[in-house]
Amino acid sequence: MCAMNAVRSPMAEALAKHFFGKSVYVQSAGARKGEFDGFAQAVLDEIGIDLGRHKPKSVEELEEWEGLNFDLIVSLSPEAHHKALELTRTLAADVEYWPTMDPTIVQGSREQKLEAYREIRDGLIRRIKERLRA
Repeated sequence: MCAMNAVRSPMAEALAKHFFGKSVYVQSAGARKGEFDGFAQAVLDEIGIDLGRHKPKSVEELEEWEGLNFDLIVSLSPEAHHKALELTRTLAADVEYWPTMDPTIVQGSREQKLEAYREIRDGLIRRIKERLRA
């Protein structure tokens, strides 16, 4: 879960599905619903992972569409972390906070922005592999 389900959490969802397939059920959502981010797609394309069909969704939309049957909620932003903790009032889920910079705030050239997104991607790969390794 991140703030708008446009960069960090969809990247994490796609990476977890890529590395762990169907052995782990993963869905992403945002505290709010954002807009699709082309830079996130570009840096996943670089490593052969398609994000093209991702549609940003809020936690409320996810709950409405398929329920919130999760053992673990990983929050990647302060806003998402507060939302995740709020959800634990009614869900029996553990919450982990992985503070992850928002790469959309990086200014500069296209390459500088892409590098910020790559850093997020690579950091998520390390965390996901470490956390979900069985």
